Amino acid sequence: MPRYALLVEYHGTPFAGWQRQADQPSVQGAIEAALAKLEPGPHTIAAAGRTDAGVHAIGQVAHCDLSQDWDPFRLSEALNYHLKPLPIAILKAARVAPEWHARFSAHERRYSYRIIARRAPLTSDAGRAWLVKHPLDPIAMRAAAKRLEGLHDFTTFRAALCQAKSPVKTLDETDVVFQEAPGGQEYRFTFRARSFLHNQVRSMVGSLERVGTGAWSLEMFQAALDAADRTRCGPVAPPDGLTLTGVGYHDAPF
Repeated sequence: MPRYALLVEYHGTPFAGWQRQADQPSVQGAIEAALAKLEPGPHTIAAAGRTDAGVHAIGQVAHCDLSQDWDPFRLSEALNYHLKPLPIAILKAARVAPEWHARFSAHERRYSYRIIARRAPLTSDAGRAWLVKHPLDPIAMRAAAKRLEGLHDFTTFRAALCQAKSPVKTLDETDVVFQEAPGGQEYRFTFRARSFLHNQVRSMVGSLERVGTGAWSLEMFQAALDAADRTRCGPVAPPDGLTLTGVGYHDAPF
């Protein structure tokens, strides 16, 4: 049975997350329904990461098994036809080895998070960024973000319902970039790691925003990380600004 990798982009606002749910719309459910239009189902696809409700992706990767030998370009075109008008696009499809797995073959995930600081409400960026009313200090936030790099117990930035076996993770790279934006400023946070805990990125960004406002010092942020205590986490950032930007593979299919 041929296996195909899919490079997926989606706007997460209309969905209750990636994972299929019985009574709510999901990205996984929509793609599986589109696959059933091409070949009789049921179909089950696996993804590199299960994004939460309202979270977006421009570089999600999934795989599916089909009975027919599809040309990858024709497969992506056919899926995009049956996904309309949902905000999901199959950017690329590729034939992969039967043992290749979107989740278990991945060696890194990359996320970005956008904050826009301005008084006016968001219009074109509505649902794609966290709107705050006050300017932030990018230098302070970058310094705090660098404290997150390396091997740490990330319990402070882990959702209470996280099912990961251990809160100890290695964060390989962080960055905070600042630029002027219409009516205000934009701050873009990037994170790269082999894997992340549930709500880890949003929890870290929420605490970094506290540093950016001056409510937390760098020492307070460090103490929150070292405490390994969920109650020391700042407010969790909303899902709007979070995007899965890419997944790394040693045997990249695309």
